[in-house]
This record gives sequence, structure tokens and C-alpha cells, in this order.
Amino acid sequence: MATIPGRYRYAAVPHIMIDGAAEAMAFYEAAFGAEEVMRIAHPDGRVLHAEIRIQDSVLMVGDGGGGFLTPRTAGGTTVGLHVYVEDVDTLYRRAVAAGAESLQPPTDMFYGDRTVMLRDPFGHVWVFLTQVEDLSPEEVARRGNELLRGQAPSAG
Repeated sequence: MATIPGRYRYAAVPHIMIDGAAEAMAFYEAAFGAEEVMRIAHPDGRVLHAEIRIQDSVLMVGDGGGGFLTPRTAGGTTVGLHVYVEDVDTLYRRAVAAGAESLQPPTDMFYGDRTVMLRDPFGHVWVFLTQVEDLSPEEVARRGNELLRGQAPSAG
């Protein structure tokens, strides 16, 4: 079973705003295997607040408004949602089949994770990761700096 690096176990919980939160939650179930934890919705169906779980990560979801912009109304997103999962390759295939746009296929990265990047149909960018090496922050920084200097990162 894959592990989540300790520094990410108790991460901040994102509250993502979406045009069509109910439809997005159905997409997240189909694409990412999300489970709905709870939902508070207006009589017209607009989601005031909901929570979904993707493996061990919880995210809050709601329809935009009240000072919060959605990616569609903002013309893009300024946040990437990083979620550790047990099998990034399987999640990637499932998500693309469900309609997610592939921005980066499964790739082993210098920081010790196998990573994919996807854009959902609602404009949010998701980065799913499976840890393949348990690296210290110092080792990640060393490898990253080597890469930026044009050197192939060496195992450390």
C-alpha cells in the first residue's frame, strides 16, 4: 500500500467553487472514485456546501458566489489540487475515460512521486500522485536544483 509523506497527512482542506457543483460531484465520483460525505443544497439544487472524499483526502465543494469565483467566471484557475492516491495509473485511465483532460500522463518525477495532471470539465486542475521513493525535503531540493542546472538528477 502506498504511503502519504508525513508532511502532507494533515494538509489544508481546499474548498473548491464550481459552476454546477452537483454535476461536478457526479463527475468526481466517475473520474476519481470520489465518495460524497455530505451535502447541504438549496431547494433549487445549488450546493451551498458539500464534502467529498478521494481515498483519504477530503475536499469541500460548492457552487460559486458570495465573493468566490469559479474557474469559468475567473477565466482560469490559480490553484492546483494535489491528492495522493494508491494507484495513479489506474486513476489516470479512469479519469480520462470519464472526460478529464490530460495535461501530463503518468510520469516518474524527480521528487519521488509518480504524477499525473488533469483538468476537469469545470476548469479545476488536479495533480494526483503516488509515492514511489521516500525522500527527505533536502533530497528533493537537491534533485530539483540539479534538474534546473541542466543536470540529470542523481540518486542520492
